[in-house]
Amino acid sequence: MPKQFSYRGHGVEELRQMSMDEFIKLLPSRQRRSLLKGLTNDQRILLEHIRQSRKQNGGKEPVKTHSRDMIIIPEMLGLTIHLHTGKEYSPVEIKPDMIGHFLGEFAITNQKVVHGTPGIGASRSSMYVPLK
Repeated sequence: MPKQFSYRGHGVEELRQMSMDEFIKLLPSRQRRSLLKGLTNDQRILLEHIRQSRKQNGGKEPVKTHSRDMIIIPEMLGLTIHLHTGKEYSPVEIKPDMIGHFLGEFAITNQKVVHGTPGIGASRSSMYVPLK
């Protein structure tokens, strides 16, 4: 029997039926303070898009956003959110384990640096590197 997910002693269905104020009390202090200050315009727009997506097609269509500082709430579970990484949108599927984290934690913004081989004029030492 697989282990049932719970967030601070509350199951997924229980979390979905909680009011926002009750859910905020369960969060760690950094996230709690952020939500108690109120949502930014970007975050409010994201929530509206999520609600529209759920109404129209049951959350099957992904939602695009730049709002990396949005805290994942139970309302988002099961959705795919395309999160902007600075260059492109990377898909993030929201799972129960992600509740209480920031969206930006799940889409990496920097890539591994891969340097090419030195070309002509790259440096003084490349004068002695034989060309292929």
